[in-house]
Amino acid sequence: MLSDLDRIRRQTPAVAQLIHFNNAGASLNPDVVTEAVMAHLQLEQRIGAYEAAVVADAHIENFYKAFAALLNCQPSEIGWAENATHAWNSVFHAVALLPGDRIVTSQSEYASNYLALLHLARLRQVHIDVVPNAANGQVCLERLERALTGNVRLLALTHVPSQSGVVHPAAEAGKLARAHGILYLLDACQSAGQLALDVDALGCDMLTGTGRKYLRGPRGTGFLYVRETSLQRLTPEWVDMHAAQFTGPHTYRLRDDARRFENWECFVAGKIGLGVAVDYANAIGMDGIEKRVRELAACLRDMLRENPAITVHEAGSDLSGIVTFSSAAQTAEVLHKRLLHKGINTSVVRLRNNLLDLGQRSLGDLNRASVHYYNTEDEIALFCEAVAQR
Repeated sequence: MLSDLDRIRRQTPAVAQLIHFNNAGASLNPDVVTEAVMAHLQLEQRIGAYEAAVVADAHIENFYKAFAALLNCQPSEIGWAENATHAWNSVFHAVALLPGDRIVTSQSEYASNYLALLHLARLRQVHIDVVPNAANGQVCLERLERALTGNVRLLALTHVPSQSGVVHPAAEAGKLARAHGILYLLDACQSAGQLALDVDALGCDMLTGTGRKYLRGPRGTGFLYVRETSLQRLTPEWVDMHAAQFTGPHTYRLRDDARRFENWECFVAGKIGLGVAVDYANAIGMDGIEKRVRELAACLRDMLRENPAITVHEAGSDLSGIVTFSSAAQTAEVLHKRLLHKGINTSVVRLRNNLLDLGQRSLGDLNRASVHYYNTEDEIALFCEAVAQR
């Protein structure tokens, strides 16, 4: 299907008016996703929200089937979440931790995740060990292996950081975690939808992400994966009548699938829309999507490097669709606003939100351009021309 790029772009109307290089923030929805969300909202308007959910049951259940196909797992191992932060915290706080236990993470851990780690360390007196990155920007596997000893209860890694285009060796980390019997939580917020993901190959016990980024789903949507064999090692911090059921007036039991981390009320239209977005990606093929995203990003890096005023900050060979760079001629904020005025969407990576990584690399605020498969080489050329202008 990627050979039919013109049709894909026609199904993404905004590309006719702008250059969207902010896919790591939020991608542009294809028509079918917007139509699915609107159709359900209109159904709720016509017949009532509860009644609409009954009518749309098959579309709601498709969410689980679509993600099972995307991640190579069972639908019972998939759960819905209102966003990636909620998904990540739901499974993170389900890990049994005692004072003195250790959690291992990396220099590239997502800012909100690391704040949650620090907060838990303060509340429960657990220890957080941060493994530094190697020279290529990936987590150092040798130091990671040395860290996974003693009373480590959890390995928490981010697959593709928001502040860097590096792809971390998640599968290799999974092998290390399994060898030590340690639960492994992988944040796939930036990788789901741009990289082909197989949870068996990754070796993770839990994986979380959002709908709005590379999956091209609606905002306010997220998902989680929990391996069936790891489920009994995780106890939700809170439950409702969806996650658990009464077995007597004063007793209950948890669901025996990943939906124990859900709650009853949810954005039904968004859930349907995200399922449609995942179907759309699956129909195109994740291998083809990944190949094109990597090629476009490599083209963007090469063209940016032709500008002597620009420094591209990605190194190594395993890189994603995220490109971070700095201009010697203007600040990240000034360049971001100037591009926006020209109809080019990008983002700014803030030092204040990424002290763990950018501080270690002695970097300030960075410009971030993130491409997707529906972008083109012509857009990259126009983007680089705009960056070069004063």
